[in-house]
Amino acid sequence: MKKIGVLVGSLRKAAWSKKLANYLVGLLPEGYEAEFIEIGNLPHYNQEYDEGEAPESYVKYRGKMHEMDAFIIVTPEYNRSMPAVLKNALDVGSRPYGKSAWDGKKAMILSNSPGALGGFGANHHLRQAFTFLNVLVMAQPEAYISRVSELFDDNGELKSEGTGKFLQSLIDAFVAFVEE
Repeated sequence: MKKIGVLVGSLRKAAWSKKLANYLVGLLPEGYEAEFIEIGNLPHYNQEYDEGEAPESYVKYRGKMHEMDAFIIVTPEYNRSMPAVLKNALDVGSRPYGKSAWDGKKAMILSNSPGALGGFGANHHLRQAFTFLNVLVMAQPEAYISRVSELFDDNGELKSEGTGKFLQSLIDAFVAFVEE
């Protein structure tokens, strides 16, 4: 059983990123178990926590991260970059030095935006941070979902057949990547 950690870069209750992540998880094949990992409860990273007693939320988060075989990251773009809550989750998971929960893991990034660029800036800033953290990011297909606010009906169901097919191809590529 492959354990896939899912991190959503938006804390909004009805976040489009959360809807996309839920859809993706539903496409995972048998033998894959996805778990959404809470990142909104992590205090801002402070190295002093690692020199003394780390907050309980850090301990639980890091432990959960170490259990995962790979990650799916779904995020909106804030000001042409990743949301602060997601950057904080990267930082908390990468410490204390030498004990990074990210090291050597594989990940897929899906960025989204109600605008036309589909979260391009967030996607590439995540890729840049993951390079330093030694996370192997799936290179292709790149995934930028534009006009995300138009993709779901009032019940939260995906209403674009073309996007559904793309997301299936994305999951298929991710599974092949994880199995390499």
